[in-house]
Amino acid sequence: MKQFLITAAGVFAGLLVFLVGVPFVLIGLAVSATAPAPLPAKAVLELDLRNPLTDQAPHNPLLGLGRNSTSVMSIISTLRRAETDDRVRGLFIRLPEGAVEPGMADELRLAFRHFQAAGKPVYAHSQGIYPAGLVTTTYMLGASADQFWMQPGASLQVTGVATEDLFFKRLFDKYGVVPQYEQRAEYKNAVNGYLHDDYTPAHKEATLSWMGSVYASNLGFAATDRKRDAAGLRQALEAGPYVAEDALKLKLVDRLGQVREAEQALLNKAGDGAQSIDFDDYADSHRDKGSRTGETIAVIEAEGAIMTGRDAGGNPFTGSSSVYSDDLADAILKAARSNSVKAIVLRVNSPGGSDTASEQILDAIRVAKARKKPVVVSMGTYGASGGYWIASEASAIVAQPTTLTGSIGVFGGKFAIGPALARFGVDVRDTGVGGEYAGAFGMGQPFTPAQRAAFAGWMDRIYDNFIARVARGRNLPVERVREIARGHVWTGAQAKSLGLVDELGGFYQAVDKAKALAGIKGEVQLRRMTPSEGAFEALQNALGVSAGSARTLAAAAWVFGDPRSQAILDRLSETRLRSQGGGMVLAPTPLR
Repeated sequence: MKQFLITAAGVFAGLLVFLVGVPFVLIGLAVSATAPAPLPAKAVLELDLRNPLTDQAPHNPLLGLGRNSTSVMSIISTLRRAETDDRVRGLFIRLPEGAVEPGMADELRLAFRHFQAAGKPVYAHSQGIYPAGLVTTTYMLGASADQFWMQPGASLQVTGVATEDLFFKRLFDKYGVVPQYEQRAEYKNAVNGYLHDDYTPAHKEATLSWMGSVYASNLGFAATDRKRDAAGLRQALEAGPYVAEDALKLKLVDRLGQVREAEQALLNKAGDGAQSIDFDDYADSHRDKGSRTGETIAVIEAEGAIMTGRDAGGNPFTGSSSVYSDDLADAILKAARSNSVKAIVLRVNSPGGSDTASEQILDAIRVAKARKKPVVVSMGTYGASGGYWIASEASAIVAQPTTLTGSIGVFGGKFAIGPALARFGVDVRDTGVGGEYAGAFGMGQPFTPAQRAAFAGWMDRIYDNFIARVARGRNLPVERVREIARGHVWTGAQAKSLGLVDELGGFYQAVDKAKALAGIKGEVQLRRMTPSEGAFEALQNALGVSAGSARTLAAAAWVFGDPRSQAILDRLSETRLRSQGGGMVLAPTPLR
C-alpha cells in the first residue's frame, strides 16, 4: 500500500507538471521566438552539416520549436533571406566526414552558389572525408566554396562510389523461410535480397546506372566550381586516398588549417569586429515571415513513405517520416480552393508507398489543375515509385540531376515461415470460410497455385494503372512508358532525357516554373500550407487522451523520464502506427 501511494503521488505530480508546465514552456518558447536576438553589424553564419539532415522541416510543432537548420528546405530559405541582410557578410560551412544525400547536396550547392552570387563569400572546412557511400557529394559541396579548407593530416578519401547489399536466400533456404514476392518488373529490385543470393543482371545494371550518373554529376559540378577539367579531377581523386598535405599539392583543396583558423580567415574578410553566429540561432531568431507582396504560391511538403489515413501522432518529441494521404490531399485541396493561391509547389521527397494513398493524393492534384491552379512538383533526393505516382500528372516536374526518380513499378508479397517454425516444433494451422484467396496471406504456408495466380493478376492491374497515369501525365505513348518503366530507378538527369521530368533544378527553380505557368510577374508570396498540427493538438493526438487514463499516466511519467512508462507510451504509439499500415511489408498491400 505504501509503495502504491508513493507511485500514485508521483504520477499525480507528473500529471500536474505536465498539464501545467508544458503549456507554459510552449508559450515561453513562442514568446521568445517573437523577439529576435540582436545581430552584430558584421556577422558570419556558421552552418554545421555534420548533424543529420532531413529534406523538410518537421511538421510536428513540438519539434519545430527547436533547431531549424537540420532541414534542407530551412537552410535554403534562410540563406535566401541572409542574402539581403546587410549584416550577414559570409557563410562558414563545417563539412561532414561521410556523405550527404545526393539530392540534398545538389540543393545545398545551388543555395551556396546563389549566396555567393549576392557577393557574399563561402568558406568550407573539412576534418576529413572518408569512404562511406556517396562521399563525392561532400567533396562537391566543399568544391563549391570560395575557399575549401582541410585540417592538416586529415584524410581525403574520395576515390569513387561503392555500395553493399545483403542477400538472405541461402539463410532462408537453410531455415525453411519461403519469401514469396511479385515484382513488376525486373528492375524493381527492393526485395531481391530475399529472393536471390547475388545481384541479378537487371539489379546490377540499374544500380551501376544511377550510381554512375550521380558520380559523374558530382564530379562535373566540382570540376566546374574549381575551374578544372572534369577528367583530370576524376583521375586525381581516384588515384587517392590522400592526406591533406598531398591534396593541397594536387590542388584538390585550397588551404590547410584548423577550424578556428579557417573561421578567423573568413571573419577577417568580413571586416573589423565581425562575429561568428550559429546558423541555427540566426534561423530561429530571424524566421522568414514570407513575402507580403505579389501573388501567392502555396508550398506544400511531403517527405517519407506514403500511406493512407491521417497522422494520428506518436511520441510528440520524435520526428515523423511518413506522408499520410488524407492530410496531404486535404492540404492540396485547401490550396486549390483558396482564391489567393495562384499556383502550388509540391515538394516531394519520397521513395514510395501505398498505391491507393498515392492515387488519393494524385486525385487532389487533378482537382487543383481543374481549378486552373498549376501544380509544380519539386523533387528532393527521392521522387520514386509512389513518390513518382503522385507527381506523374503534375503541371511540371523539376528534379535535381541526382534525384532518384521513376521506379515505375510495383512489388508485394509475404514470407511463409510455417516450414521454418515446424523445424522447431511449432506448427501453424489455418482455418477459415469463404474463397480460397481469403487465407492467401497467412504466414503458415506458401501460396497455392490459384492464390499465386490471383495475386499476380492483382499486381498486373496495379502496374497497368501506374503506367496509364504516367502516360497520361507525361503525354507519352503507353508502350513507351512500358519500355522505360519496369521498375527502373533513374537519376533526374536520366529521367529528363526520357521525358519523365521537365527541368533540372531545385526548389526555387520550381517556384519560377510555377510563376511562369500561372502567369505571375514580379514578386511572389510563398505561403507554406504543409499539413501540420497545433502544439496542443499534437500533444493530444500523440498521447491518445480519449483512449483512457492509462495513456495519460504513461505520458506524464514519460516527461519525468521513467523508462518503463516511456516504453509503454512508445509501444502504444507503435501499435497505433501499425494499425494505420506501418506493417505493410508483410501485408498484401503493394509497395513501390
